[in-house]
Amino acid sequence: MKYMLLMQGPLGEYKKNVESWSPDVLKDHMQFMHELNEDLTRSGEFVDGQGLAAPETARIVQAQKDGSVAITDGPFAEAKEFLAGYWILDCESEERAMAIAARASSAPGPGGGPVCMPIEVRRVMSVTGDDM
Repeated sequence: MKYMLLMQGPLGEYKKNVESWSPDVLKDHMQFMHELNEDLTRSGEFVDGQGLAAPETARIVQAQKDGSVAITDGPFAEAKEFLAGYWILDCESEERAMAIAARASSAPGPGGGPVCMPIEVRRVMSVTGDDM
């Protein structure tokens, strides 16, 4: 079964973290993510995964009933968190997807301790909808 793991970050802390983390802290954090992806590739569970650009680059595009298109700039004041990145995994169970999410959540931050970022786990539906 395929699962999507969504890495969420607190919107208010994003800029503070990017500006305050030393290059070594960022390097350690990214190395952890790289090693996680390598492990998932070796196990055959990695399908895709990417970090996303800063929330200020986000846009919502919505068709309007009159045929026009509305585009809203981000970040969005009503949002408490933003999507920082994602993984698409092919796991044999939801429990395995949860274990991988827990590992991703423990990525290091300042002082080497885990940042404990929330990771949303969602099962990916098949085209046929048999798994709804």
